[in-house]
Amino acid sequence: MLDLLYRLVRPLLFRLDAETAHELVFRGLPLVPWLARGLAPDPSLRVRIAGLDWGGPVGLAAGLDKNGVGIPAWAALGFGAIEVGTVTRHAQPGNPRPRLFRLPEEEGLINRMGFNNGGAVGLAANLGRLRNAGAWPSVPVGANLGKSKVTANEDAVEDYLHSVNVLRGKADYFVVNVSSPNTPGLRELQDKEPLARLLGAVVPAAQRTPVFLKLAPDLEDDALHDAVNVALEAGCAGIIATNTTISRPGTTGRLSQFGGLSGAPLRPLARQKIAAVLAAVGGKAPVIGVGGVSSAADAAEYLSMGCAAVQLYSSFIFRGPGLPSRIHAELASARRPPL
Repeated sequence: MLDLLYRLVRPLLFRLDAETAHELVFRGLPLVPWLARGLAPDPSLRVRIAGLDWGGPVGLAAGLDKNGVGIPAWAALGFGAIEVGTVTRHAQPGNPRPRLFRLPEEEGLINRMGFNNGGAVGLAANLGRLRNAGAWPSVPVGANLGKSKVTANEDAVEDYLHSVNVLRGKADYFVVNVSSPNTPGLRELQDKEPLARLLGAVVPAAQRTPVFLKLAPDLEDDALHDAVNVALEAGCAGIIATNTTISRPGTTGRLSQFGGLSGAPLRPLARQKIAAVLAAVGGKAPVIGVGGVSSAADAAEYLSMGCAAVQLYSSFIFRGPGLPSRIHAELASARRPPL
């Protein structure tokens, strides 16, 4: 039903500016739990990651729902876990519009959103209302944390700590995002010394809440290895690889726009960097693979490489709201022995 509706309205939505279409879709999210029926993953797909029970190995990546307003809808659509944000200590408008661009021929997105969000206090209020209403989903909900644009890098630790303290007990896990290309200076926090200071403060402050580190695909393999070692030494529960890229493999419609590239064009680079991260982790912590997951075959490849789970976002825009359920169904079917 939802995919049929989406096929009907997609041509109209794609005539609109991408962010305008995004805002329009969000107005209809309260209807999704009533329209989505039977989309929960097969129980055989449940996976335990960092002490959390995912409903299935396909989760929603951060970026789609900055302020945690659509969580019941994402759960109804069959995501195995839901990641909201990126959220920052201070509410901020983000970069000037337009700042989100579709690449329909390639099923990719370019964004330079700049962490537009209502702030950590606002997200905590939204999550708290959901919990108090007894509407918390049966799958984990994570909060992706970034640095406020107005905060200098030397003050980044306090910025992240504020968000952790506000959201502790509200979110099921945290993700330290130091890999977005759209906040000036943010990626410098992936360097060994600043990363060690940041994670050395955030992980203890999170207490029993698992903390993941999200890394950029534009890091060289040696730098990825260093960042992974820092994360493991700090006690991170796992690694999320990767974020968007500032590189531009190919040329179709992309050279005139700056920002982070995601979706299918990112997949070859993401696959390479995920392999490097898996090698660096060496089985000591779970790795969640992100980047160009558009099908069950894509998800299965990342899982076969050693990822504990995958996340998607961009392909959801191009292939419709039934995508997570379809991927889960195909993964479950592939695991069943032949009759």
